[in-house]
Amino acid sequence: MTAPEFTPLRSVLYMPSSNAKALEKAKTLPVDGIIFDLEDAVAPDAKPEARAAAAAAVASGEYGRRTLTIRVNGIGTQWHDDDIIAASQAGPHAIVVPKVNSAEEVRQLVAAMETAGAPAHTRLWAMVETPIAILSALEIAQASDRLGAFVLGTNDLVKELYCEHVPGRAPVLPSLHTALLAGRAAGIAVIDGVYNDVKNLDGFLAECEQGRQMGFDGKTLIHPGQVEGANEAFAPSEQAIEDARGILAAWEEGKDRGVVTYNGRMVENLHVESATRTLSIAEAIAALQA
Repeated sequence: MTAPEFTPLRSVLYMPSSNAKALEKAKTLPVDGIIFDLEDAVAPDAKPEARAAAAAAVASGEYGRRTLTIRVNGIGTQWHDDDIIAASQAGPHAIVVPKVNSAEEVRQLVAAMETAGAPAHTRLWAMVETPIAILSALEIAQASDRLGAFVLGTNDLVKELYCEHVPGRAPVLPSLHTALLAGRAAGIAVIDGVYNDVKNLDGFLAECEQGRQMGFDGKTLIHPGQVEGANEAFAPSEQAIEDARGILAAWEEGKDRGVVTYNGRMVENLHVESATRTLSIAEAIAALQA
């Protein structure tokens, strides 16, 4: 069985594009993806300079195999149109757009990207961070083949729901599950939201583990110190890799017998598919680190 091509997105770090030192530091971090931010992390008077810096970073070729994206300012802001044009012409792996609330907005964004000359490899990543976006998640996820990922905006979602940040994230779990269901139904990546308390390593690692267990591809980050923990949490463990290899070997050896077992457990097609995916993730991570 051939596994689908997999791009590791265990750790996706927001970097303020107005901060030259931060952009330089990002070249040395073992992060899977970078979001060159033009929105929240950039003051209004610095946005034009940040836009140019993000485009230059993408075009530089100095970030290795990392997935490079640019987060533009939101639809309807005074910077949005210029951001879309500059980001499209820079040709990152993806353009990240905050507060995407409908399938029609996705289609409008894709049309704007194509008009601006975005190359075929540049995908749209939609930030899902409002109640209406959660309730419209499946329609948004299926709106365009150019949509490559959902990025959960959990801070805004908490604000919009009038709920609280608590360990375990019980107030937003239904929303997270809904976004995951929609993303998986559409076959796109789904990346978990940020963890705010950068000094609370135990809390961060617990939320990474929760995100992995739920099925997220990885986590968005706000501090370089979070990269290592996210990479480890969202990578298959040595035991998982060993089990995956064992399942595939057992399947190959016993496929003509009708019933296949591994370590006393029955193996079916669904287990083979999961094992194949686990190995494809491990191989993609190894290639990224090579």
